[in-house]
Amino acid sequence: MGGIEFLKGHGTQNDFVLLPDASARLELTPARVAALCDRQRGLGADGVLRVVRSAALGADSAAEWFMDYRNADGSIAEMCGNGVRVFARYLVDAGLATGPDFVVGTRAGDRPVRVHPDRSVTVHMGPARITGTSVAVVGDRELSGVAVDVGNPHLVSALDDDVASLDLRDAPRYDRDFFPEGVNLEFVNVLDTEALRMRVYERGVGETRACGTGTVAAVAATLHLAGTDTGKSTVDIPGGRVTVTVERGASTLTGPAVFVARGELDDTWWNSVA
Repeated sequence: MGGIEFLKGHGTQNDFVLLPDASARLELTPARVAALCDRQRGLGADGVLRVVRSAALGADSAAEWFMDYRNADGSIAEMCGNGVRVFARYLVDAGLATGPDFVVGTRAGDRPVRVHPDRSVTVHMGPARITGTSVAVVGDRELSGVAVDVGNPHLVSALDDDVASLDLRDAPRYDRDFFPEGVNLEFVNVLDTEALRMRVYERGVGETRACGTGTVAAVAATLHLAGTDTGKSTVDIPGGRVTVTVERGASTLTGPAVFVARGELDDTWWNSVA
């Protein structure tokens, strides 16, 4: 069978199609990304991770390997915390990275990672910056939130009632002047001082089972609301559990990285969705 190599994986059920493309030879158009991520006419995923050498892509990165991440609608995104765990595990499994510690290039900057013996991954996510406050509107309900920059934009709303009761079938509304590039919306219950429950509506995707940068934003926002900027918390999302630490100017995300399949995309299909 001839075609284009792919792998399918997920981090806490935030799922991705991974495309090894060291020399940046694939023409990864928005239409192809959207078709790959479509759960009826493609493989189905929340996004696409292209594995490419930083030099081949002309990326401004000191890392050898760059995570070229695309949202399910084909748009380019800066960073994905769940995606970078899957990406890092692939590099180790494929023999492209040695030792447990190395660096992955992203559009949000270089991200040091550690791949543990059980293949869970810790990612140094950089600073989580509080940038203000705004409002998300779910149905006819206005929810105040804390805006957080984790290399990409987030708005975190802490709720007293169970986040499971929110109807996220339709896209929540937000202040497009405050977030001109769109925003990831997190809805959080604080369970105790070191435990959160979260749902997320991702820009360019919709509600997903998890969002890595979103969990970091959620912890940073709830710490901010508690009057501090340092702490550690587990975050339960529909797809599983991760652990987040936040310090002044730094944060980490630890969670699983799982592969479920590999194969080849049919050349005729690839060319038909250009």
